[in-house]
Amino acid sequence: MENVDRPRRVLLKISGEVFGGKNEVFDTKRIEAFASELKEVSQSGTQIAIVVGGGNILRGAVYSVDKSNRCSADDMGMLATVINALVLKNTLERMSVEAEVLTSLSIEPIAELFTRRKALEYLEKGKILILGGGTGNPFFTTDTAAALRAAQIGADLILKGTKVDGVYDSDPVVNQDAGMIESISYTDILEKNLRIMDSAAIALCRENKIPIRVFNIMRNGNLKKVLEGKILGTIVE
Repeated sequence: MENVDRPRRVLLKISGEVFGGKNEVFDTKRIEAFASELKEVSQSGTQIAIVVGGGNILRGAVYSVDKSNRCSADDMGMLATVINALVLKNTLERMSVEAEVLTSLSIEPIAELFTRRKALEYLEKGKILILGGGTGNPFFTTDTAAALRAAQIGADLILKGTKVDGVYDSDPVVNQDAGMIESISYTDILEKNLRIMDSAAIALCRENKIPIRVFNIMRNGNLKKVLEGKILGTIVE
């Protein structure tokens, strides 16, 4: 397994699937396993910010039945991500790991409002930074929030944690012969409509020259390997 330089600061994007599955909103064992891996890598020297999704609780775009209530549905979806952020923070703190939640929504004292200055302050102190609330606006996904926050904090790399090993030339769930792509450009992602992240997120990453590594975060140990510079999954750059 080849290595690349260890990143100084990363933004990890995780979906609600890390927190729960189809049959339960929160899978305690899964959350604790993820937090344990974060604890292990928190001493690596790499600064870690995490943008969390909320699909285990509610997906705003799915819940919305028409455009007239999309804004309200997305508001609920953003609140779901804050709940997940707080769950992860509490789990980490039970493991004696310092973590802070910043959110795009003004909901003090439950969580602090995101500012770039505050985010950088926590990262420089070695705390794990958990970012909830998406962008704070409807019609934008948490993928776009991840790209935006990565640009704001000057992340060297976005880690897109998924349940598959990387980017494939077709859906590996449907096509058993689908081939994994080790490296691909932002432009090819958009032109081929591969949908690893939404087009706004990809465009933001391309504009700010932030590479994206897509890897299987459900495999225990993969996050540590990526942060150590091991080449896993697919790199988009």
